[in-house]
Amino acid sequence: MMSATGGARRRSGTAVGLGLATLYLSLVVLVPLATVAWRSTSHGTDSFWHSVTTPEALAALRLTMGAAAIVVVVNVVMGSLIAWILVRDDFIGKRLVDTLIDLPFALPTIVAGLVLVSLYGPTSPLGINLAYARSGVLVALLFTTLPFVVRTVQPVLLEMDGEMEQAAASLGASRLTIFRRIVLPNLYPGIAAGAALAFARASSEFGATVLISGNIPFKTQVASVHIFGLIESDNATGAAAVSTVLLVIALLVLLALDVAQRWAVRRG
Repeated sequence: MMSATGGARRRSGTAVGLGLATLYLSLVVLVPLATVAWRSTSHGTDSFWHSVTTPEALAALRLTMGAAAIVVVVNVVMGSLIAWILVRDDFIGKRLVDTLIDLPFALPTIVAGLVLVSLYGPTSPLGINLAYARSGVLVALLFTTLPFVVRTVQPVLLEMDGEMEQAAASLGASRLTIFRRIVLPNLYPGIAAGAALAFARASSEFGATVLISGNIPFKTQVASVHIFGLIESDNATGAAAVSTVLLVIALLVLLALDVAQRWAVRRG
């Protein structure tokens, strides 16, 4: 009797927790996103199509998706390398480097943009001027998305069993073979998760890019800045339409990476 009562209480508690979680998720995420999607078609599908196919919108979306893809590739490589060094190597200043990785998380994005303009703007102390150029946009996105890859790969490396690598090495496997056959398959889920988070952040970044990009249409204007411009022009429907396209693209990429991650886990 006590066991049945305890089981009923646990099921009741689980149902309440699930209900609260679903309600919270709906209010904070699902309802706002649905509202944006509904607003984007409030003037009809023709208005939606016109808003997302204007030359300015297409140029901003192309730049955003292209920059996000480049940033993901670069940071997957460099972020995984940094995570490897932080876990497998010991060096002076390791704790400082580990702390600095989280700096983009701590800084408000507009402050990050100001820092980047100070370092890579017209008055750069380094003599490097990336302001109002696509290279500046890439640097801003690399800065803001790097921690996502490092912090998702790092725990996987910490939990990885080193005995498998040692056993492979004792059997004569080369370092490249060990990395390709043992390390990389174990790292892939973390890398895929970091890539997904980095892409989502890069495709929606505003604060870090708005200053260094200069917001030049057809050249350095990213989608988020274009959306902000539409809102300032009192074109909320157009802003919602471009936002919906950006949301759908990001969602498809996240789903594709999740499928690839699950496939890798099953193979592993």
